[in-house]
Amino acid sequence: MDSTRGNEDPQARPEDEPLILERRNLSNLAYRLLGSLTEAEDAVQEAYARWFAQPVERRTAVGNPAAWLTTVVSRICMDQLRSARVRRERYVGEWIPEPLPARAEWNALSHGSTARDPADHIALDESVEMAFLVVLDSMTPAERVAFMLHDVFRVPFNEVAEIVGRTPGACRELASSARRRVAAARTGGPRPRRRSGIISEFRHAWQTGDVDALVRLLDPSVVAIADGGGRAMASPAPLQGHLQVAEFLVHLAGLAPRLDILERTVNGQPGLVAVNGSQVLTVYAFDIGESHIRRIWAIRNPDKLRSWSR
Repeated sequence: MDSTRGNEDPQARPEDEPLILERRNLSNLAYRLLGSLTEAEDAVQEAYARWFAQPVERRTAVGNPAAWLTTVVSRICMDQLRSARVRRERYVGEWIPEPLPARAEWNALSHGSTARDPADHIALDESVEMAFLVVLDSMTPAERVAFMLHDVFRVPFNEVAEIVGRTPGACRELASSARRRVAAARTGGPRPRRRSGIISEFRHAWQTGDVDALVRLLDPSVVAIADGGGRAMASPAPLQGHLQVAEFLVHLAGLAPRLDILERTVNGQPGLVAVNGSQVLTVYAFDIGESHIRRIWAIRNPDKLRSWSR
């Protein structure tokens, strides 16, 4: 649903159309800042509502409407990030960013999905990889906004400073600190074809209950984290160690033998999706080193799987 049109007032003009088309860029920014499609759409919606709530004369006086919207969306996201820290203290279990599908992979199976799905606004590149979003989530709101605006969206530091409410020099320090966090978390990985091969081998070993094969594919210190949000059953604490994770996965498969495990793109990287008929129950994202899986993220909260409906 293109929710911006529902908020246009009678004073909306034909020349506003290019600005409405800016929605895709704003959605991309908001999702990367918040890690939630729903909250990103709300932030973009609110920015457009504020724009169209202004008198025509005031809108006409804005020299760069796209920059105005970017500023408003960024500030809304900063407020959301500050309040999210409080909300997550009450969140049941572990919190993982909302996963994104590659819609083209689902078209043949889709029942009523449309190109207006919010997920279709988000470009799948390295800045939405699950491992990257998890690192972003460890940053302060100001770090995250300064880094994303400057390093990913190429906003000059003097403009970032106006958005964040700091000096340009302080914003440079924030972005630099965030950059170090990202660099420390990135230790390389296999080529894309090998990455897909590892996930295929993992899927086969999992479905056949081959614990030894799973152990060989998992890093000795692998960590598996599940997000049920109190809405779906999930391990309340992360699992660590290749044997413990492998045995748990085989046990899990035994509890639901009729589930189909599909290889699908998750946030631009090879992943897996557990489905029961047309219902998506779990989306699995992975962080892979040179030859072993280092992190497994299992998203089970149904509120985070709405874009995966088939």
